[in-house]
Order: sequence, then structure tokens, then C-alpha cells
Amino acid sequence: MKKLLFILLVYATLSSCNTNKKEIGKLNVVTTTTMITDLVKNIGKDSININGLMGSGVDPHLYKASEGDVTKLVNADVIFYNGLHLEGKLVEVFEKMGSSTKTPIALGEEIDKSTLIGSDYFASNYDPHVWFNIEYFKQFTQKVTAVLIEKDAKNAKYFKANETEYLAKLNALQKTITAKIETLPKDKRILVTAHDAFNYFGKNYGFEVVGLQGLSTATEAGVKDVQNLANFIIEKQLKAVFVESSVPKRTIEALQKAVNAKGHDVQIGGTLYSDALGSAGTTEGTYIGMFEYNVNTIVNALK
Repeated sequence: MKKLLFILLVYATLSSCNTNKKEIGKLNVVTTTTMITDLVKNIGKDSININGLMGSGVDPHLYKASEGDVTKLVNADVIFYNGLHLEGKLVEVFEKMGSSTKTPIALGEEIDKSTLIGSDYFASNYDPHVWFNIEYFKQFTQKVTAVLIEKDAKNAKYFKANETEYLAKLNALQKTITAKIETLPKDKRILVTAHDAFNYFGKNYGFEVVGLQGLSTATEAGVKDVQNLANFIIEKQLKAVFVESSVPKRTIEALQKAVNAKGHDVQIGGTLYSDALGSAGTTEGTYIGMFEYNVNTIVNALK
């Protein structure tokens, strides 16, 4: 990390030499998580150059910047990240960026803190998985649009049109998933996953959410955690638990074995996308597609 920060400072002093933007006339935008990358693509489209640091299946809690990432960050005209300590290993890099010629924009910091879910066990004291509240993601959309307009005023009408189009899609998403969830009886709305990524989803749609690990995947689940959750599953007579694409499935598999060993049959209901989208080019590789896929997987398995 010290080496990366040194490189960052050196590049910062040379940032005036960056001619990429002038050569092609487009903003250079860097994003962290796949959710934010997809959002910015929907607003900027072909008028920006975008570099997403994290790919499909990448855990942002544990992600560490490479030297190549630092180069991208320094050469960026604007940087968007989630914040709320989601990208914990990148915080030191972002702090250095903030003290140089540009300040990375933490979209999560735009949200009214009084509405966030608190946690005594996470560094920021807030659950950072805010993209599972679509209203918050709409706020992200509006902030991204405003920043892109500020940085590139000549494309303001284009950005605003894209914003209007994308917000309409998010409104349609809300209606679609609400209708699907309404087909699941309320007493079956108990969601057991690898870590606590779905609390905002649970709060909005009436699910009791239980994660084997805490809010951060840096927290390991112990034997006692597995046994306690196994007892909970048996007590509630749950038929399905879920793995996550960005979290090793061994902990949920251990949970399944512990439950089955006690005489209760519980199945793995499917893989959910929590901290990262699916592969690029697939339906699950978009925020909207990911959300619909998750809801369909959850509802169908719990039924």
C-alpha cells in the first residue's frame, strides 16, 4: 500500500501531462463497484470513457488497488465510488486523491444518514449495501448526472435525457419486483445468505434477513455462528438458504451440512448477486437485471 500511495503522489504531480481527454474530447471516468459502473454507463453512454476497477464476482470489501488502478485514478477526470467504507482497502488511496487535484465522489455519502441502517460492528457504523434500496439508487443516478453535467456542460441535455430514461426504468423495476414479492406469503419471507448484504432489501420488502457473516466479508463466521444459524433454520422450518456470487460458498455449504445433520432438509436455493453484478454481457450483468434475477431466485426458492 505504501508503494501504491507513493506512485499516486508521483502521478498527481504529473497529472497536467494527461492529454487523453484533450485528444478524444471525452471525460475519463473511473468507478469502483460493478453497480456504479453500470449506472454511470447508463448516464454517460458513448460520451464518456469509463474504467471500472472491479469486475464480476469481485468482493469490494477486500479489494486492493493495483498499480494499474492508481494510474487510472490519477488520469481520471471524475471518480465515483460507493463510500460508507464499502471499499475498505481503497479508503487510504481515496484520501490521498482527495488531497491532490481531484476529490473522488462517494455516492453513499449523499444519502440522509438518518435513513440508513446502523451497525455497531462495521467501520462506518452504517450498512454500506445501499444499492438494494432502489430509492437510494435513484439518488445515485441524480448525483452522477449532476457531476457529469458539471464536468462536461456541452453534453448536459444528453446526460439529462439519459437520466430521465434510466429513472423510468428504475420505476418500472420497482413495480415488477413488488408484484413478484407479493406472490410470496409474508410468513415465508426469511432470507438466509452468506453475509448481511440484503438488509435494505429486507427493510423495503418485509423480509427478515439473516447473514452468516457480518456486514463485511472480512469478518469470518465461526463454528458457533454456523450452529446458531442452523438452529434458527430448523426453528423456522426454512427450506432454502442462498450463496452469493462474490462470497466463497463454503460457509453456506457448511451451514447446510450442519442443518442436515440435525435431521432437517435445507437446500441451497440459488446464487444471489450481492456485492457485484453478474458477467458483462448477461442480464445479471446490469443493475436492473441483477435485481430482477435476485427477486425471482428468492421468491421461487422460498415458495
